[in-house]
Amino acid sequence: QVQLVERGGGSVQSGGSLRLSCTASRLEYDYYCMAWFRQTPGKEREGLASIDTRRNTHVVDSLQGRFTISLDNLKNTSELQMVSLKPDDTAMYSCAATYGACSSSSWFNTQWYFFWGQGTQVTVSS
Repeated sequence: QVQLVERGGGSVQSGGSLRLSCTASRLEYDYYCMAWFRQTPGKEREGLASIDTRRNTHVVDSLQGRFTISLDNLKNTSELQMVSLKPDDTAMYSCAATYGACSSSSWFNTQWYFFWGQGTQVTVSS
């Protein structure tokens, strides 16, 4: 069973930065898509960014310039670099993975992904 483990969450002041990582283990194939989502109580999960092993990358328009996604194929690890954080970025951040490409029409859809991490909390104070 594929496992995803996120690291790097925590508390930061407004304007600060955090780097989240997600490491996948027991992947059966080397062609996969990894993505980051976040969720706040009472709201649906929001897709933030995705990247696959062929370097197809997507980042939601509203986060362009502040959030950057990367992937280390050899380590099966995706990182989400977040800068200029705002209190509205406070959420539970989760990574997800699925085999194959990150579809430009589906990468932000939670149903696209088979595997999910347990999540890591990010809190941004004003």
